[in-house]
Amino acid sequence: MSDIRQLQEKIKKLEGPIFVFGASGFIGANIMKETLQLRSDCYAITHDANSAWRLKLLNVPHNNIVHCDITSATSVKGIFDKYQPKTIFNLAAYGAYSKQSKTQLIYETNVNGTVNILDCCTGIAAYIHAGSSSEYGTNSAAPAEDDALEPNSHYSASKVSAAYIIQFYARYKHVNALNLRLYSIYGYWEEPDRLIPVMIEKARQGQYPNLVEKEISRDFVFVIDAVEAFVDAALKVSAEIRGRSYNICTGVKTTLGQLVDVVRKEFNIAAEPQWGNMQNRNWDLKDWYGNPANTHRDLGWKATTPLADGLRQTLQWHETNDYANSIIPAFSNPRRNAKITSIIACYKDAQAIPYMYERLVKMHNETKLRYEIIFVNDCSPDNSEEVIAEIAARDSNVIGITHSRNFGSQSAFLSGMEIASGDAVVLMDGDLQDPPELIPEFYKKWMEGYDVVYGRRVKREMSFFMNLVYKTFYRIFSNLSYIKIPNDAGDFSLMDKKVVRELNRLPEKEVFLRGLRAWVGFKQIGVDYVRPERMFGVSTNNWRRNIGWARKAIFSFSFVPLEMLSYFGFVLTAVSFIAMIAQVVAKIMYPDIPHGIVTIIVLVLFFGGVQVLAVSILGEYISKIFEEGKGRPRFIRRSVIFRGKKLDTAAEIENFKKDNQLSQ
Repeated sequence: MSDIRQLQEKIKKLEGPIFVFGASGFIGANIMKETLQLRSDCYAITHDANSAWRLKLLNVPHNNIVHCDITSATSVKGIFDKYQPKTIFNLAAYGAYSKQSKTQLIYETNVNGTVNILDCCTGIAAYIHAGSSSEYGTNSAAPAEDDALEPNSHYSASKVSAAYIIQFYARYKHVNALNLRLYSIYGYWEEPDRLIPVMIEKARQGQYPNLVEKEISRDFVFVIDAVEAFVDAALKVSAEIRGRSYNICTGVKTTLGQLVDVVRKEFNIAAEPQWGNMQNRNWDLKDWYGNPANTHRDLGWKATTPLADGLRQTLQWHETNDYANSIIPAFSNPRRNAKITSIIACYKDAQAIPYMYERLVKMHNETKLRYEIIFVNDCSPDNSEEVIAEIAARDSNVIGITHSRNFGSQSAFLSGMEIASGDAVVLMDGDLQDPPELIPEFYKKWMEGYDVVYGRRVKREMSFFMNLVYKTFYRIFSNLSYIKIPNDAGDFSLMDKKVVRELNRLPEKEVFLRGLRAWVGFKQIGVDYVRPERMFGVSTNNWRRNIGWARKAIFSFSFVPLEMLSYFGFVLTAVSFIAMIAQVVAKIMYPDIPHGIVTIIVLVLFFGGVQVLAVSILGEYISKIFEEGKGRPRFIRRSVIFRGKKLDTAAEIENFKKDNQLSQ
């Protein structure tokens, strides 16, 4: 069994500051827990949208959580420059689980991310990398570290690549780096859908989970032993062994049948297990266990926790932490620390764009939320495209879109929404009148279960008269509309990805998003804010544009003008009929009273005006039918900038859209 006091003494000897990349994951969270109990210079480096629940439940101090995207060299360099770490534990990875299936992201995270970190490791004391026993691929039965690597999946191939990259940096750039090939680690904070946690929870109920083939074997290592392996590697790395890979395993072949026997004995389960013949993943192999001889020799590490003891400790931890009511809900909530996509419609906003970017990034770093920023340059006549391209080259989380001509802000938002990959999307104007600092309030409401959170403009920093005009319009529009549309709500809002998906599916070309947002339904709420003045330049809106917006809103979401024509026509017909009778009666009773031409002219003008008004209202509705009938696209992208690369052919843009869009 692991000697926790011995581990603590080793942790105290590590050179700091300490970086734990992938700290929101299973093993990384355990390293953070053990280290933060003893020292404050350990930082959780995380960019994981679904697993940071561990750091929250562990109560990791806010100042010890650092947001970083390892696929961005700029992001990595920024945190190295700021904190100057000496010991690096890199557990960031993608693709180990069947649900992590995006091939491009596997290589970007496991290969490019490793390079970005190692590029910053000049002069560090130790870089310890979480490799994988998957590197051996089909050669999975007790291989030694220098045995052949036979990768049999993209994940396996990417981890092999990382191992060779580590070897290169160690030999030719003298980085004190080691690669630890981890086998089946289990224990505290493991994902609730994995074998051991499921086995433990079922055992607490006197049952077994669904089981695969009985003879499948694994090499189970208790997580505290694995933590000690990382610490030992950091303390033992030297010029003689740097660049090497080591197996972190027990060397014991344990079949699932044997595992079930241990569980049955330890937890007194009377039921009989039911065996199947399927495997968990398409690259799983029957025999998967290791050979730790070199690890014992060079690092002095050995797994000391017997399987029965490790399972017993894990069970106690499950019971102490109320696993079913705290850990499982935290893991299964997709909105925890989710990725937020901000879509900024830009037209004549070149000066404001850098400020918008800085404020958004600052807000996301403070709230520890993953982010994606999509700037949509709606064919602005200024240098917006160049400004966006420069930002996108520095930050891989930024995407730039340029339209072939000016299609309007509504089309700009739709263009961004179509390729957004976030769990929620925020729509913003590029002139900084929609403050990024309000997004945490939106996020809070979203976490409470609301699918749409919109900004409600309680006041605008403009004249009293203009405030009155806007407020009057929204109330008239709300009363005329056939659906309930919130007062004083513009495009500035946060929408869950399922709402965005429904909006993207709508076929209409003439779009008024704040109306459609209300039309699609879902659970909605508003957040009050004061809309500031434009920071740079003058507004592109004028009286004519504002009247155009009003017409678009009313004729898109109201039939009241047509109803009024019907009522008006009925009333005029009735009045005309009454007037005709009155005229006949007057002629009979007062034949000598003259009837002048002026009355006739006034009546003709009046009814003529009414007819013209009626035709114009009908024309508004007919023009919408005409526009929809043409079937033209709502926008045309001239180019997309992603990870510093400009995509300007139709095929490149379409492929990027398929890879990045929400529906994926």
